[in-house]
Amino acid sequence: MNEHISSAYDRDLQAITTLIMKMGGLVEEAILQAANSLTNRDVELAERVRDGDKVIDALELQINEDAARTIALRAPVSKDLRSILTVLRLAASLERIGDYAKNIAKRTSVLVEMSPVSGADTALRRMAREVEQMLKDTLDAYVRGDAELAEDVRQRDHEVDQMYNALFREFLTFMMEDPRNITACMHLHFMAKNIERMGDLTTNMAEQVIYLVTGEMPDEARPKSDKTAFVTTPS
Repeated sequence: MNEHISSAYDRDLQAITTLIMKMGGLVEEAILQAANSLTNRDVELAERVRDGDKVIDALELQINEDAARTIALRAPVSKDLRSILTVLRLAASLERIGDYAKNIAKRTSVLVEMSPVSGADTALRRMAREVEQMLKDTLDAYVRGDAELAEDVRQRDHEVDQMYNALFREFLTFMMEDPRNITACMHLHFMAKNIERMGDLTTNMAEQVIYLVTGEMPDEARPKSDKTAFVTTPS
């Protein structure tokens, strides 16, 4: 009987893991497409990112329902329960990252009507690519049970913070030099902050992977370089 329950649990977890990877792939794509829509001034691509968020939200709901059903039917304990709880936390973070990507796409639709700010689009895309790679590595670490790779992701959040701080200073300079840049720079700043928050959420996911593999959360606080005071919330 115990072997039967264990096998059923393994099948349930594998099915949920498949959904997590599907959700993660869609979120990775949303990050890159949101950044590219700005670089290319592509309103149609930005709209596809916004529409695609509905699929990401639906996957989170399905994962939550499947995980709840697995807990009710299989009554997992110890590491099995930890695996299910990790899945729920990963799904929640992915959904939030998807929201930030959607918010970037929304602002792109406004920015295409304004004059470009020199170098900003390219810098934001580079920052988004770094976060997307962090997310990809986190999902790989989850599937492989690789705590070292997850720790590597955790440390790389420092680089994203440095990129954000550099952009923040640049936007302030542009606004002081020419007040006509203020509106565009404010939108661009909020986009940069959204990407920085994506990095934070991805790092939280990496910490959950470490907890899943080792049974302990990382002891040392990860380095943080975001020293700005602005905060944004995706809508």
